[in-house]
Amino acid sequence: MKGCRILVLDDHDVARESLASWLKEDGHTVDTAASGEEAIGLTRVHDHQICFLDLKLPSGPDGIQTMLEIRRQRPETSCVIMTAYGTVHTAVTAMKEGAEDYILKPFNLKEISLLVERILRHRAMREENIYLRRRLKGEYRFQDIISKSQRMHEIFELIRQVADHRSTVLIQGESGVGKELVARALHYSGERADRPFVPVNCTALPETLLESELFGHEKGAFTGAVSRRAGKFELAEGGTIFLDEIGEMSSKLQMDLLRVLEQRRFFRVGGAEEISIDVRFIAATNRDLYEAVESGSFRDDLYYRLKVIQITIPPLRERLEDLPLLAAQFVEDLSIELGKNVTGISEGALAMLLEREWRGNVRELRNCVERAMVTCPRPVLGEEDFAFLLTDDRERDSWKPPLTLPLAEIEKRVIEAVLARVGGNVREASAMLGIDRSTLYDKLKKYGTRR
Repeated sequence: MKGCRILVLDDHDVARESLASWLKEDGHTVDTAASGEEAIGLTRVHDHQICFLDLKLPSGPDGIQTMLEIRRQRPETSCVIMTAYGTVHTAVTAMKEGAEDYILKPFNLKEISLLVERILRHRAMREENIYLRRRLKGEYRFQDIISKSQRMHEIFELIRQVADHRSTVLIQGESGVGKELVARALHYSGERADRPFVPVNCTALPETLLESELFGHEKGAFTGAVSRRAGKFELAEGGTIFLDEIGEMSSKLQMDLLRVLEQRRFFRVGGAEEISIDVRFIAATNRDLYEAVESGSFRDDLYYRLKVIQITIPPLRERLEDLPLLAAQFVEDLSIELGKNVTGISEGALAMLLEREWRGNVRELRNCVERAMVTCPRPVLGEEDFAFLLTDDRERDSWKPPLTLPLAEIEKRVIEAVLARVGGNVREASAMLGIDRSTLYDKLKKYGTRR
């Protein structure tokens, strides 16, 4: 097998030089270091495919700390921990932190050669798999959306047809299906791509603040308005404004929005100057707006003005052929974000994921993959890494909601309980709750909950 560049970190001169000489005889280029600081410095200069790192060092960072810094700089580097203290705890800690393997001192040099060959074979397989995945995704990718579903490709074709037009678009679909991704694909596929894309969550603010957020305000328009402020409509000039969860908008704001859609003009809150805009409107909702119109909670004239072009995104359970592609993409993205040496999902784990309903859709899938990766000690996610799904299902089936509390209080208590369970870790809490971290931060602020 072709030689590679290897780093050997050991504070004992004889052990360090002996291992380096043996690896050089095998045809590899070898750098040596006597301390963690020296090893980290060498990795800034050279791209090592493999690092052999002594666990116990007399001063400075130990082997695991050095490995973490090396993998932060070079995520693709394979690290092997060398230790004379071969406890199970040491091995588990090293593997959990991202080590490829560990070896006990004194070691057999021939076994070192076999270990290097095995690591290089695995690296070659990973690189080949990454190449094939990227090639596959190239066939099924549209902007930032990955899908091989026929229904999704029909949506892609519709986006291509309408991207250059100013016509209002209404995107419907369950929570977590990727409505904002579709909105962004619409914007960046058309002639407005070099202009602003401005998203607004219509449920994040009460009516008065949302009105100011959309329309802007003049100085002195209300208490706290200490200066003039441009609203989202103005900030989106020439581009696109994306109104997420439009179905939750109050009746007053529905009427104001209808006027803007029809006239393309508006007044800031407290203002006397009429402002004209050239903006494309894209709205999204997880509600059945037609049903809302029938019940009288949503204006029929606004509904028909919004749905000039309508896109309905199917839930993940109706396009399960996308799940393996999406899961592979999440593993690739999160391995960099989390600094974890995880490169794939086993067939057994995929089969387990394919059996679920995915009520939280693509967002829930991403959160599940992230939660599994946080504690996975191996390069491939297995069924055991998703065992929490079975526990969550049992807890959900046995749970009886309190009937005497308002919904907001129930949500607050659930968030507090989950945060307590994970020691205040927002990343883990958001994964358990099946929501984005930004959404969880918003809810913590809303309820005044301390981490």
